[in-house]
Amino acid sequence: MNLKHIHNVYFVGIGGIGMSALARYFKANKKLVVGYDKTPSEITDGLIDLGIEVHFNDSVENIPVPFLKSENTLIVYTPAIPKSHSELTYFRNNQFQVLKRSKVLGLITENTFCLAVAGTHGKTTTTSILGHLLHECDVEVTAFLGGVTENYNSNLIIKGTKVSVVEADEFDRSFLTLSPNMAGITSMDADHLDIYGEADALKASFIEFTKRLKPKGKLFVKSGLPMEGITYGIEDDSDYSAQNIKIENGTYVFDVKTPKAVLENIHFNLPGRHNLSNALIALAMAVEYGCPHQQLAKALASFKGVKRRFTYHIKTDALVFIDDYAHHPEEINAVHQAVREMYPERKVLAVFQPHLFSRTKDFADEFADSLSQFDEIILLDIYPARELPIEGVTSAWLLGKIRNENKRLVSKEALLENILESDARIILTIGAGDIGEEVNKIKKGLSLAS
Repeated sequence: MNLKHIHNVYFVGIGGIGMSALARYFKANKKLVVGYDKTPSEITDGLIDLGIEVHFNDSVENIPVPFLKSENTLIVYTPAIPKSHSELTYFRNNQFQVLKRSKVLGLITENTFCLAVAGTHGKTTTTSILGHLLHECDVEVTAFLGGVTENYNSNLIIKGTKVSVVEADEFDRSFLTLSPNMAGITSMDADHLDIYGEADALKASFIEFTKRLKPKGKLFVKSGLPMEGITYGIEDDSDYSAQNIKIENGTYVFDVKTPKAVLENIHFNLPGRHNLSNALIALAMAVEYGCPHQQLAKALASFKGVKRRFTYHIKTDALVFIDDYAHHPEEINAVHQAVREMYPERKVLAVFQPHLFSRTKDFADEFADSLSQFDEIILLDIYPARELPIEGVTSAWLLGKIRNENKRLVSKEALLENILESDARIILTIGAGDIGEEVNKIKKGLSLAS
């Protein structure tokens, strides 16, 4: 398909983080863009502010007349949309070009120099850092991100079309539509077992992704992963290694050993060794692309982070409130490591909303282990997303596995009251569901009470 011949792009599920980045891209490229989503959100509000029409009622009658012409209209959908969706059914039954989001991303990037970042954890932050580094090094880049960066207040960075940076998503094997020149893999922990069935199938999919590299392509892998490539790690003998790590005023200061040189006195402001690892692979990919070391160091120091990735909402001597998207046991472990490193002597309350019944069932013991590390735990009910309940899999069941007496299950309606009753001065909200929508309410309540 030649996207240049497309005038209209219609999104079914436009409010998704990946879908909205594509919508912004097509709008910036002078296409007529319209979309449907189930509910209004900050993302859809942002699209509407750009002049993109969004509606929230699934009805063929809501499709604007120009988008009824199949010859010049592209329909983009997300796998999260049910097969019974009436608008999507209409498009499929009337000879429209209907493509998954991942396929469209593959088409956009296939004729660019593509840098793709994959991994069960870390890919959003890594992709955002990499996009920022290339942007600040004056590369003609478009970066499609799985989160909203603080630097750009967007999930899309545009400075040109010669180079693309993409988040390579393993969910639904979407990353197999890409053909990158450079690919990074941050992690391959078991996840999405509702899709893959078992961990070995997930690993096989990542190996298949590495085979999508273009000829003479470069693969970057975290030290210890079972594949050949340019390695990176922290305080080890990897090709790219962070050394002499210090924390000064909440900022990491370290050196980077590369295959050809040592970059000294690098500054990075995001907390946690997991974020330091994310910065390291992004830096390695940018160095191998050819960016000047001095510009890269300055760019990395100016990276502000990604919303809902260890995002500070209150940061005073008396009280700290942090929100994070972590929804897998390893991600919760990373958040715990970061908060203990920054606040080693403080009591920490973690509020966690489990995401998906299947993930909760598959990793219940691991979730219990990771959550038990906090001083106090509040659980919310499981956020179902695309799933129906699984008998016996509840937050009450998970709570019983947590080895900590200071724990309780509460409703969202009673959440703020329970947080205010705690004497913990470090408050974390964690999860990938709609817990993020409670953040402003919690922030306001804590601010008034302190």
